[in-house]
Amino acid sequence: MSKRLLIVDDAVIMRMRIRDIARAAGWEIAGEATNGQEAVARFQELRPDLVMLDIVMPMMDGVSALREIRRVDPKARVVMVSAVDQKEKLTECIRLGAIDFIVKPFDKASLCGVLDKLNRDDSPQSAASEAG
Repeated sequence: MSKRLLIVDDAVIMRMRIRDIARAAGWEIAGEATNGQEAVARFQELRPDLVMLDIVMPMMDGVSALREIRRVDPKARVVMVSAVDQKEKLTECIRLGAIDFIVKPFDKASLCGVLDKLNRDDSPQSAASEAG
C-alpha cells in the first residue's frame, strides 16, 4: 500500500512538481492545499502519512501550520519546503517537530531522496537525525 502525501504550497507550479515527482516515487497524493489554514483542515480531514509544507504562504505561514498540525497530531510527519534564505525558520520548524526539509529550487533526485528515506523509515525521529 502506498504512503499518502499532502502537498501544501501556494504556488501551483511547485505543487505540480512535487505531485509529479512523488507519484513517480510511488506515493499516493492524498490532497493539496494552498495556504496554512487549508493545510491544517486538510490534514485533519485526510490524515496523510506525510505533509510537504511550504514555509512562506498567505493567510497562515508554514511555521504556524506546522505548529497546529503537530498540536492536532504530535506524531504527524512533516517535511518543510523552503527557499535558501530561510535558515532561521527551518531551525524553528525542526524544533517544532518537522522531520526533514528540502530547499527550493530542488531537483528530482533531492526530493526523491527525501521521499525514499521516509518511505523506508517509519520512525519519525530517524529521518530528522539523518537530516543533520
